[in-house]
Amino acid sequence: MNIKVGILGATGNVGQRFIQMLENHPVFELEALGASQRSAGKTYKDACYWYQTEPIPEEIANATVVSTDPNDKAYDDVDIVFSALPADLAKTLEPEFAKTGKYVFSNASAMRMESDVPLIVPEVNPEHFGMLEAQKSNRCSDGAIITNPNCSTIGAVISLKPIMDKFGIDLVNITTMQAISGAGYSGVPSMAILDNLVPYIGGEEEKMQTEALKILGNIEGNDFKNGNFKIGVSCNRVPVIDGHTESIFVKTTEEASPEEIAKVMDEFDPLKGLKLPSYAKPIVLREENDRPQPRLDRNTGNGMSIVVGRVRKDPIFSVKYTALEHNTIRGAAGASVLNAELFVQKYL
Repeated sequence: MNIKVGILGATGNVGQRFIQMLENHPVFELEALGASQRSAGKTYKDACYWYQTEPIPEEIANATVVSTDPNDKAYDDVDIVFSALPADLAKTLEPEFAKTGKYVFSNASAMRMESDVPLIVPEVNPEHFGMLEAQKSNRCSDGAIITNPNCSTIGAVISLKPIMDKFGIDLVNITTMQAISGAGYSGVPSMAILDNLVPYIGGEEEKMQTEALKILGNIEGNDFKNGNFKIGVSCNRVPVIDGHTESIFVKTTEEASPEEIAKVMDEFDPLKGLKLPSYAKPIVLREENDRPQPRLDRNTGNGMSIVVGRVRKDPIFSVKYTALEHNTIRGAAGASVLNAELFVQKYL
């Protein structure tokens, strides 16, 4: 199978991660690089500042950037578009692309909490793809929008899912230490973050709380029903380039020891048999007292695994542990690509 795809917002940091993940992909062939009007018509190497440590793939460097107009002929043969658009543009453009029959796999926040848009983490809630027919009907659309969560949400829900399935969850409290790449290349001035920690990321705590409940909930009829637990989050920006670290505290419904919690996380591998190209073991456990660490562990599973360590008893909650994810791979572009791989194999 060879499916032609495009990228919206191809010149930005997440757009560049999409390019890296789609290079030599066995299923997806990159056909269109969409960006702003000031970039359209230029070669990709002239239109963007390349942020990644690996060089621009040669065929991409010399490709011509196109507009993000869904009626641009460059998208005529494209079946799937990956969106790395800013939220304000995504809210308008993603539904327009869906109306032209495209499946939009979006990393943007604009549509995540819409009542008919699935917010997917493939290992956690693939059944939420079942909302797509209702979405098409509601919006009179031949295509559809599928979103992935905020980067910090993904690491949390993947680690919580096996605990919830086995023991139930009543309460969750999370403190994040988030990398500066999550704010974009120009998002945090160096004078603000060097030798510092910023205990505020606008909208981040609210996103984590609402998104986690939607993802860990169910579909009833044509509606999403939130997960039945309470969650509180505190988000911090730290001087790390890539890799979001989270301290997670969980009160389980049924009594469970740290050893039992660690065992169900280690055994959690629900999509193992599907051989999805971007899939890696969802949770990799570290037993060392000082792991995970962003610099040492963020590229585990090619950046697609959540690394968990320090699983231990808590005197107030049942258990606490540390989780790490690569925020621009597993938490962004990689999440959308994995969503698309599962959708193509199981639902398209």
